[in-house]
Amino acid sequence: MKWSTMRLRDYVIRRIFLSIPVIIGVLAITFVLAYVVGNPLALYVDERTTPDAYAAIRLEHGLDEPIYVQFFLYLRNLFAGDWGYSNTARMDVIPTIQRYFPATIELAIVSMIIAVVIGIPLGIISATKKDKLTDHVTRVIALAGVSMPIFWFALMLKYLFYFQFFMWGLPFLPEGGRYSFIYVDYTPITNFVLLDAVLTLNGVLFFDALIHFVMPAMCLGYIFLAIITRMMRSSMLEVLKEDYITLARSKGLTERVVIYRHALRNAMIPTVTVIGLAFGGLITGAVLTETIFSWPGLGRWAVAAILTSDIPSINAFTILVAIIFVSANLIVDLIYATLDPRIRYG
Repeated sequence: MKWSTMRLRDYVIRRIFLSIPVIIGVLAITFVLAYVVGNPLALYVDERTTPDAYAAIRLEHGLDEPIYVQFFLYLRNLFAGDWGYSNTARMDVIPTIQRYFPATIELAIVSMIIAVVIGIPLGIISATKKDKLTDHVTRVIALAGVSMPIFWFALMLKYLFYFQFFMWGLPFLPEGGRYSFIYVDYTPITNFVLLDAVLTLNGVLFFDALIHFVMPAMCLGYIFLAIITRMMRSSMLEVLKEDYITLARSKGLTERVVIYRHALRNAMIPTVTVIGLAFGGLITGAVLTETIFSWPGLGRWAVAAILTSDIPSINAFTILVAIIFVSANLIVDLIYATLDPRIRYG
C-alpha cells in the first residue's frame, strides 16, 4: 500500500510538471494572436492621451520590447500574481475570476450531473436492447444532441419555456440570471448559490436558484449527455462480445449481474475519458450558454472581453480553460486505475 501511494504521488507530480509546458504553449499561442488582432495599449490610452504620455505608457508596460520579451514579462507577472487589469469588469483580473468562477463551475457541475446520471443508463439500456425500439429511440435522442448547435438549442429552450409558456398563460421558467435578486435576499458566502442556500437554510433561495438552473443546465447537459450516451453504448457493445462475458452467461449468472458486475466496469473506461473531456468542454460551451441566459459567469465575461479586445481577460480565460482540461485529464487517468486494476502508475 505504501509503495502504491508513493508511486501515485510520483505519478501526479510528474504529470503536473509535464502539464506546465502545455499550459505555457497555449498561453504563447493566445498571447501572440491577441496582440496581433488587438492593441494592448488600448487599455491604457484614449483620445486625450498625449504623444509623450503614450510613449511613457509603452515604456512602463514593456510594450516597446519585442513580442517574445513581452511574453516573458507577462509570464513573470503571472507567477508574481499580477494577471493584469480587466477593462471589461473594471477591476483586476484575479478578483474578477473570483467573482465569476463560482457561477460557471456551479453550472458546469449541475450540467455534468445531468449528463452522467442520464447518459450512462441510457447508453447501457441502448446496448442491452440493441436494434430494438428502445435502442432506436435512444440513438435518435443522442444523434439530436450531438447534431444541434448549442446556441440554437439554448435559444429554442428560451423561446419555448419562457416566451411561449408566458404567452399561453402557463408557469414559465426564468429568462436568465442565477436567482431573482429583486425578490430573494441573498448574501454570498462562497458565491455558490445552491451551496450558500443550504448553508444558510434558505429554502426560498434554493428553490428559486434551482429553477434558474433548469434551462442553462438542460442546454449544456443535453449536449454532453448525448456524447456520453453514444460512447457508453459503443463501449458496452464491444465489452459484451468478449469471451469472459460469454463465460459469465454460460455459468448461469443473471443478465443483470453480467451487465453491472462484469461488463460495466470495463465499458466505463472510454466513457470516463469522454466525461473528463466533456467537463472541460462545459466551460467552453458555457461561453454561448451564459451569454444567452445572462448567466454571470466566466463565459459571459469572456465574450465581453473578446468584443472589447480586453487582452488580459482573454488570456486569463484561456489559462483557466487550459488548467481545467489538464486537471480533468489527470483525474481521468487516476480513475482508470480504479476501474481496471491492471493499470499501474509507471
